[in-house]
Amino acid sequence: MTVETAMRNTALFRAVTLIASSIGMLPLQLIHDDTKQKATDHPLYRLLHREPNSWQTAFDFRSLMQLRALVYGNAFALIIRSFDIRTGKPVIRQLVPLDPAKMEVKQNPDWSIVYNYQTQQGQHRTFKPEDIFHLRGVSLDGLNGLSLVKQARDALGLAISAELAAGRLFKNGSFIGGALKHPGKLSPEAFERLKASLAEKEGAENAGKNLILEEGMDFTGVSSSARDAQMLELRKMQVEEVARVTGVPRPLLGVDETAWGTGIEALGRFFVQYALGAWFEAWQQAVERSLLTDAEKDSLSAKYNAGALLRGSIKDQADFFAKALGAGGAAGWMTQNEARDLQDMPRVEGGDTVSKGAMMNFSGTKNGAKDDEP
Repeated sequence: MTVETAMRNTALFRAVTLIASSIGMLPLQLIHDDTKQKATDHPLYRLLHREPNSWQTAFDFRSLMQLRALVYGNAFALIIRSFDIRTGKPVIRQLVPLDPAKMEVKQNPDWSIVYNYQTQQGQHRTFKPEDIFHLRGVSLDGLNGLSLVKQARDALGLAISAELAAGRLFKNGSFIGGALKHPGKLSPEAFERLKASLAEKEGAENAGKNLILEEGMDFTGVSSSARDAQMLELRKMQVEEVARVTGVPRPLLGVDETAWGTGIEALGRFFVQYALGAWFEAWQQAVERSLLTDAEKDSLSAKYNAGALLRGSIKDQADFFAKALGAGGAAGWMTQNEARDLQDMPRVEGGDTVSKGAMMNFSGTKNGAKDDEP
Protein backbone atom coordinates (compact mmCIF):
# COMPACT_ATOMS: atom_id res chain seq x y z
CA MET A 1 0.00 0.00 0.00
CA THR A 2 1.36 3.42 -0.94
CA VAL A 3 1.20 6.51 1.24
CA GLU A 4 -1.04 8.23 -1.31
CA THR A 5 -3.53 5.33 -1.19
CA ALA A 6 -3.52 5.21 2.61
CA MET A 7 -4.16 8.95 2.87
CA ARG A 8 -7.43 8.46 0.99
CA ASN A 9 -8.80 6.97 4.21
CA THR A 10 -10.52 9.92 5.85
CA ALA A 11 -9.85 8.77 9.43
CA LEU A 12 -6.12 8.42 8.81
CA PHE A 13 -6.02 11.71 6.93
CA ARG A 14 -7.72 13.46 9.85
CA ALA A 15 -5.45 11.83 12.45
CA VAL A 16 -2.10 12.56 10.80
CA THR A 17 -3.03 16.08 9.70
CA LEU A 18 -4.29 16.85 13.21
CA ILE A 19 -0.96 15.80 14.72
CA ALA A 20 1.06 17.52 11.98
CA SER A 21 -0.83 20.81 12.19
CA SER A 22 -0.61 20.78 16.00
CA ILE A 23 3.16 20.34 15.83
CA GLY A 24 3.29 23.10 13.22
CA MET A 25 1.22 25.62 15.16
CA LEU A 26 3.00 25.31 18.49
CA PRO A 27 6.08 27.50 19.01
CA LEU A 28 9.44 25.73 18.94
CA GLN A 29 11.83 28.01 20.82
CA LEU A 30 15.56 28.11 21.35
CA ILE A 31 16.19 28.94 25.02
CA HIS A 32 19.18 29.76 27.21
CA ASP A 33 19.39 27.09 29.93
CA ASP A 34 20.50 29.43 32.70
CA THR A 35 18.14 32.38 32.22
CA LYS A 36 15.30 30.67 30.31
CA GLN A 37 15.38 33.66 27.99
CA LYS A 38 14.66 33.09 24.30
CA ALA A 39 17.88 33.04 22.29
CA THR A 40 16.61 35.59 19.77
CA ASP A 41 20.17 36.64 18.95
CA HIS A 42 21.06 33.17 17.67
CA PRO A 43 20.73 32.57 13.88
CA LEU A 44 18.93 29.29 14.50
CA TYR A 45 16.12 31.04 16.37
CA ARG A 46 14.79 32.66 13.20
CA LEU A 47 14.93 29.36 11.28
CA LEU A 48 12.95 27.47 13.91
CA HIS A 49 10.53 30.23 14.77
CA ARG A 50 9.88 32.06 11.50
CA GLU A 51 11.55 31.10 8.21
CA PRO A 52 13.50 27.84 7.76
CA ASN A 53 14.03 28.44 4.05
CA SER A 54 13.14 30.89 1.30
CA TRP A 55 9.73 29.39 0.42
CA GLN A 56 8.29 27.98 3.66
CA THR A 57 7.08 29.40 6.92
CA ALA A 58 7.98 27.68 10.17
CA PHE A 59 4.44 26.25 10.29
CA ASP A 60 4.73 24.87 6.75
CA PHE A 61 8.11 23.30 7.47
CA ARG A 62 7.23 21.67 10.78
CA SER A 63 3.84 20.42 9.53
CA LEU A 64 5.43 18.84 6.45
CA MET A 65 8.25 17.25 8.42
CA GLN A 66 5.84 15.88 11.03
CA LEU A 67 3.46 14.49 8.41
CA ARG A 68 6.32 12.70 6.67
CA ALA A 69 7.65 11.36 9.96
CA LEU A 70 4.24 9.83 10.64
CA VAL A 71 3.47 8.22 7.29
CA TYR A 72 7.04 7.37 6.22
CA GLY A 73 8.61 6.95 9.66
CA ASN A 74 11.30 9.52 8.82
CA ALA A 75 11.61 13.15 7.80
CA PHE A 76 14.79 14.70 6.42
CA ALA A 77 16.01 18.22 5.77
CA LEU A 78 19.29 19.31 4.20
CA ILE A 79 21.27 21.68 6.43
CA ILE A 80 22.70 24.51 4.33
CA ARG A 81 25.52 26.45 5.99
CA SER A 82 27.65 29.44 5.05
CA PHE A 83 30.49 31.24 6.80
CA ASP A 84 29.73 34.29 8.87
CA ILE A 85 32.29 36.93 7.84
CA ARG A 86 32.08 38.52 11.29
CA THR A 87 32.96 35.38 13.25
CA GLY A 88 34.55 33.23 10.56
CA LYS A 89 32.40 30.30 11.71
CA PRO A 90 29.81 28.31 9.73
CA VAL A 91 26.21 29.34 10.34
CA ILE A 92 23.05 27.44 9.38
CA ARG A 93 21.18 29.49 6.78
CA GLN A 94 18.43 27.15 5.55
CA LEU A 95 16.71 23.83 6.22
CA VAL A 96 15.55 22.25 2.95
CA PRO A 97 13.09 19.30 3.18
CA LEU A 98 14.08 16.13 1.31
CA ASP A 99 11.74 13.42 0.04
CA PRO A 100 11.99 10.49 2.51
CA ALA A 101 10.96 8.04 -0.23
CA LYS A 102 14.23 8.82 -2.03
CA MET A 103 16.50 8.65 1.03
CA GLU A 104 18.42 5.60 2.24
CA VAL A 105 20.11 5.56 5.66
CA LYS A 106 23.02 3.14 6.01
CA GLN A 107 25.49 2.29 8.76
CA ASN A 108 29.07 1.48 7.80
CA PRO A 109 31.19 -1.24 9.45
CA ASP A 110 32.87 1.50 11.53
CA TRP A 111 29.40 2.49 12.89
CA SER A 112 29.37 5.77 10.98
CA ILE A 113 26.13 6.82 9.27
CA VAL A 114 25.68 7.94 5.67
CA TYR A 115 22.62 9.29 3.90
CA ASN A 116 22.21 8.31 0.23
CA TYR A 117 19.74 10.50 -1.65
CA GLN A 118 18.39 10.49 -5.20
CA THR A 119 17.62 13.99 -6.49
CA GLN A 120 14.71 14.93 -8.75
CA GLN A 121 17.14 14.89 -11.68
CA GLY A 122 18.07 11.27 -10.90
CA GLN A 123 21.49 12.09 -9.48
CA HIS A 124 22.79 10.25 -6.42
CA ARG A 125 24.28 12.23 -3.57
CA THR A 126 25.80 11.09 -0.29
CA PHE A 127 25.53 13.22 2.85
CA LYS A 128 27.19 13.05 6.23
CA PRO A 129 25.08 13.10 9.42
CA GLU A 130 26.13 16.70 10.15
CA ASP A 131 24.49 17.75 6.86
CA ILE A 132 21.08 16.18 7.54
CA PHE A 133 18.38 17.08 10.04
CA HIS A 134 16.73 13.71 10.71
CA LEU A 135 13.41 13.40 12.55
CA ARG A 136 12.56 9.73 13.06
CA GLY A 137 9.72 7.87 14.70
CA VAL A 138 9.94 4.74 16.82
CA SER A 139 12.65 2.52 15.34
CA LEU A 140 13.64 -1.14 15.41
CA ASP A 141 17.14 -0.72 14.00
CA GLY A 142 17.97 2.70 15.43
CA LEU A 143 18.40 4.15 11.95
CA ASN A 144 14.98 4.22 10.31
CA GLY A 145 11.68 5.04 11.94
CA LEU A 146 8.70 2.75 11.51
CA SER A 147 6.15 3.87 8.93
CA LEU A 148 2.66 4.18 10.36
CA VAL A 149 1.21 3.22 6.97
CA LYS A 150 3.27 0.03 6.74
CA GLN A 151 2.60 -1.01 10.32
CA ALA A 152 -1.16 -0.51 9.94
CA ARG A 153 -1.30 -1.81 6.36
CA ASP A 154 -3.86 -4.55 7.03
CA ALA A 155 -6.21 -2.33 9.04
CA LEU A 156 -5.98 0.48 6.48
CA GLY A 157 -6.51 -1.95 3.62
CA LEU A 158 -9.68 -3.24 5.26
CA ALA A 159 -10.89 0.32 5.86
CA ILE A 160 -10.32 1.32 2.24
CA SER A 161 -12.02 -1.88 1.03
CA ALA A 162 -15.03 -1.10 3.22
CA GLU A 163 -15.26 2.39 1.75
CA LEU A 164 -15.06 1.03 -1.80
CA ALA A 165 -17.73 -1.57 -1.03
CA ALA A 166 -20.02 1.10 0.42
CA GLY A 167 -19.45 3.23 -2.66
CA ARG A 168 -20.38 0.35 -4.95
CA LEU A 169 -23.58 -0.26 -2.98
CA PHE A 170 -24.70 3.32 -3.58
CA LYS A 171 -23.43 3.42 -7.18
CA ASN A 172 -25.14 0.19 -8.20
CA GLY A 173 -28.40 1.08 -6.49
CA SER A 174 -28.42 -1.71 -3.93
CA PHE A 175 -30.33 0.50 -1.48
CA ILE A 176 -34.07 0.30 -2.23
CA GLY A 177 -36.38 2.87 -0.68
CA GLY A 178 -39.57 0.85 -1.12
CA ALA A 179 -41.86 -1.16 -3.41
CA LEU A 180 -45.17 -0.45 -5.18
CA LYS A 181 -47.89 -3.14 -4.97
CA HIS A 182 -50.86 -3.39 -7.34
CA PRO A 183 -53.89 -5.61 -6.61
CA GLY A 184 -54.08 -6.73 -10.22
CA LYS A 185 -52.29 -6.15 -13.50
CA LEU A 186 -51.25 -2.57 -14.23
CA SER A 187 -52.51 -1.29 -17.58
CA PRO A 188 -49.88 -0.17 -20.11
CA GLU A 189 -51.11 3.43 -19.96
CA ALA A 190 -50.95 3.51 -16.16
CA PHE A 191 -47.51 1.85 -16.23
CA GLU A 192 -46.12 4.56 -18.54
CA ARG A 193 -47.65 7.32 -16.39
CA LEU A 194 -46.14 5.72 -13.27
CA LYS A 195 -42.66 5.53 -14.88
CA ALA A 196 -42.83 9.20 -15.86
CA SER A 197 -44.04 10.20 -12.40
CA LEU A 198 -41.23 8.26 -10.71
CA ALA A 199 -38.64 9.83 -13.02
CA GLU A 200 -39.88 13.29 -12.03
CA LYS A 201 -39.44 12.45 -8.33
CA GLU A 202 -35.85 11.16 -8.62
CA GLY A 203 -32.85 13.17 -7.40
CA ALA A 204 -31.94 14.91 -4.16
CA GLU A 205 -33.77 18.09 -5.22
CA ASN A 206 -37.06 16.17 -5.31
CA ALA A 207 -36.66 14.44 -1.95
CA GLY A 208 -39.80 14.55 0.17
CA LYS A 209 -42.26 15.14 -2.70
CA ASN A 210 -45.48 13.10 -2.75
CA LEU A 211 -46.23 10.38 -5.31
CA ILE A 212 -49.75 9.93 -6.74
CA LEU A 213 -50.71 6.24 -6.95
CA GLU A 214 -53.35 4.89 -9.32
CA GLU A 215 -55.67 1.89 -9.48
CA GLY A 216 -55.40 0.97 -5.80
CA MET A 217 -51.60 0.70 -5.60
CA ASP A 218 -49.85 0.69 -2.19
CA PHE A 219 -46.32 1.78 -1.28
CA THR A 220 -44.30 -0.34 1.15
CA GLY A 221 -41.06 1.10 2.55
CA VAL A 222 -37.95 -1.08 2.82
CA SER A 223 -35.62 -0.59 5.80
CA SER A 224 -31.86 -1.06 5.68
CA SER A 225 -30.74 -4.66 5.83
CA ALA A 226 -28.52 -6.32 8.41
CA ARG A 227 -25.77 -6.38 5.79
CA ASP A 228 -25.94 -2.59 5.52
CA ALA A 229 -25.77 -2.26 9.30
CA GLN A 230 -22.73 -4.54 9.37
CA MET A 231 -21.06 -2.34 6.76
CA LEU A 232 -21.59 0.75 8.91
CA GLU A 233 -20.28 -1.06 11.99
CA LEU A 234 -17.20 -2.22 10.08
CA ARG A 235 -16.39 1.32 8.96
CA LYS A 236 -16.73 2.54 12.55
CA MET A 237 -14.36 -0.18 13.74
CA GLN A 238 -11.77 0.96 11.20
CA VAL A 239 -11.88 4.46 12.66
CA GLU A 240 -11.12 2.89 16.03
CA GLU A 241 -8.13 1.10 14.49
CA VAL A 242 -6.75 4.40 13.20
CA ALA A 243 -7.30 5.99 16.61
CA ARG A 244 -5.43 3.12 18.25
CA VAL A 245 -2.46 3.38 15.87
CA THR A 246 -2.08 7.17 15.96
CA GLY A 247 -3.02 7.81 19.60
CA VAL A 248 -5.67 10.36 18.61
CA PRO A 249 -8.88 10.10 20.70
CA ARG A 250 -11.86 8.85 18.70
CA PRO A 251 -14.05 11.96 19.23
CA LEU A 252 -11.33 14.02 17.54
CA LEU A 253 -11.71 11.78 14.47
CA GLY A 254 -15.42 12.51 14.18
CA VAL A 255 -16.77 9.31 15.72
CA ASP A 256 -20.37 9.83 16.90
CA GLU A 257 -19.45 10.30 20.53
CA THR A 258 -19.97 13.48 22.48
CA ALA A 259 -17.85 14.93 25.22
CA TRP A 260 -18.43 18.38 26.65
CA GLY A 261 -17.17 20.43 29.55
CA THR A 262 -14.48 18.65 31.51
CA GLY A 263 -14.63 15.82 28.98
CA ILE A 264 -13.27 18.09 26.25
CA GLU A 265 -10.43 19.23 28.54
CA ALA A 266 -9.59 15.61 29.36
CA LEU A 267 -9.48 14.76 25.64
CA GLY A 268 -7.19 17.71 25.03
CA ARG A 269 -4.79 16.63 27.76
CA PHE A 270 -4.87 13.04 26.51
CA PHE A 271 -4.07 14.18 22.97
CA VAL A 272 -1.18 16.39 24.10
CA GLN A 273 0.30 13.81 26.48
CA TYR A 274 -0.02 10.63 24.43
CA ALA A 275 -0.28 11.69 20.78
CA LEU A 276 2.04 14.72 20.82
CA GLY A 277 4.27 14.30 23.89
CA ALA A 278 6.71 11.84 22.34
CA TRP A 279 6.96 13.96 19.19
CA PHE A 280 7.76 17.05 21.26
CA GLU A 281 10.73 15.21 22.71
CA ALA A 282 11.75 13.83 19.30
CA TRP A 283 11.81 17.34 17.81
CA GLN A 284 13.67 18.87 20.74
CA GLN A 285 16.39 16.25 20.78
CA ALA A 286 16.71 16.22 16.97
CA VAL A 287 17.24 19.99 16.95
CA GLU A 288 19.84 19.81 19.69
CA ARG A 289 21.62 16.85 18.08
CA SER A 290 21.75 18.13 14.50
CA LEU A 291 21.60 21.92 14.66
CA LEU A 292 23.64 22.91 17.73
CA THR A 293 27.40 22.76 18.09
CA ASP A 294 28.97 20.82 20.96
CA ALA A 295 29.63 24.06 22.82
CA GLU A 296 26.06 25.31 22.30
CA LYS A 297 24.56 22.06 23.58
CA ASP A 298 25.84 22.95 27.07
CA SER A 299 23.99 26.27 27.20
CA LEU A 300 21.05 26.13 24.76
CA SER A 301 17.95 23.93 24.53
CA ALA A 302 15.09 23.53 22.07
CA LYS A 303 11.73 23.68 23.78
CA TYR A 304 8.13 23.16 22.69
CA ASN A 305 5.49 25.02 24.66
CA ALA A 306 2.25 23.05 24.68
CA GLY A 307 0.40 25.77 26.60
CA ALA A 308 -1.47 26.82 23.47
CA LEU A 309 -3.19 23.42 23.38
CA LEU A 310 -3.89 23.32 27.12
CA ARG A 311 -5.68 26.63 27.44
CA GLY A 312 -8.89 24.80 28.18
CA SER A 313 -7.36 23.60 31.47
CA ILE A 314 -5.74 26.92 32.38
CA LYS A 315 -7.85 27.13 35.56
CA ASP A 316 -6.38 23.82 36.74
CA GLN A 317 -2.89 25.14 36.03
CA ALA A 318 -3.64 28.33 37.96
CA ASP A 319 -4.92 26.35 40.95
CA PHE A 320 -1.84 24.11 40.89
CA PHE A 321 0.64 26.99 40.80
CA ALA A 322 -1.28 28.89 43.47
CA LYS A 323 -0.94 25.95 45.87
CA ALA A 324 2.66 25.29 44.82
CA LEU A 325 3.62 28.90 45.57
CA GLY A 326 1.89 28.92 48.97
CA ALA A 327 -1.41 30.68 48.40
CA GLY A 328 -3.80 31.05 51.31
CA GLY A 329 -1.10 31.00 53.94
CA ALA A 330 -0.05 27.41 53.27
CA ALA A 331 3.59 26.46 52.90
CA GLY A 332 4.68 26.32 49.27
CA TRP A 333 6.94 23.73 47.65
CA MET A 334 7.96 25.67 44.53
CA THR A 335 9.69 28.99 43.91
CA GLN A 336 8.41 31.64 41.54
CA ASN A 337 11.27 31.01 39.16
CA GLU A 338 10.65 27.26 39.15
CA ALA A 339 7.04 27.93 38.16
CA ARG A 340 8.17 30.38 35.49
CA ASP A 341 10.64 27.82 34.16
CA LEU A 342 7.78 25.38 33.58
CA GLN A 343 6.01 28.05 31.54
CA ASP A 344 9.20 28.95 29.62
CA MET A 345 9.16 32.43 31.12
CA PRO A 346 12.27 34.41 32.12
CA ARG A 347 13.29 34.41 35.74
CA VAL A 348 12.69 37.38 38.02
CA GLU A 349 14.91 38.84 40.71
CA GLY A 350 14.08 37.55 44.17
CA GLY A 351 12.07 34.63 42.84
CA ASP A 352 14.25 31.81 44.18
CA THR A 353 12.79 31.46 47.67
CA VAL A 354 10.07 29.05 48.76
CA SER A 355 7.17 30.57 50.67
CA LYS A 356 7.01 29.17 54.20
CA GLY A 357 3.43 30.29 54.65
CA ALA A 358 1.96 31.41 57.96
CA MET A 359 3.90 29.34 60.56
CA MET A 360 1.80 27.44 63.10
CA ASN A 361 2.77 26.73 66.71
CA PHE A 362 2.19 23.48 68.56
CA SER A 363 -1.28 24.52 69.72
CA GLY A 364 -2.48 25.07 66.18
CA THR A 365 -2.53 28.88 66.23
CA LYS A 366 -0.45 31.21 64.13
CA ASN A 367 2.73 32.57 65.65
CA GLY A 368 2.08 35.81 67.45
CA ALA A 369 -1.61 35.06 68.03
CA LYS A 370 -2.97 34.56 71.56
CA ASP A 371 -4.91 31.48 72.56
CA ASP A 372 -8.47 32.12 73.65
CA GLU A 373 -8.70 32.21 77.43
CA PRO A 374 -11.14 29.78 79.03
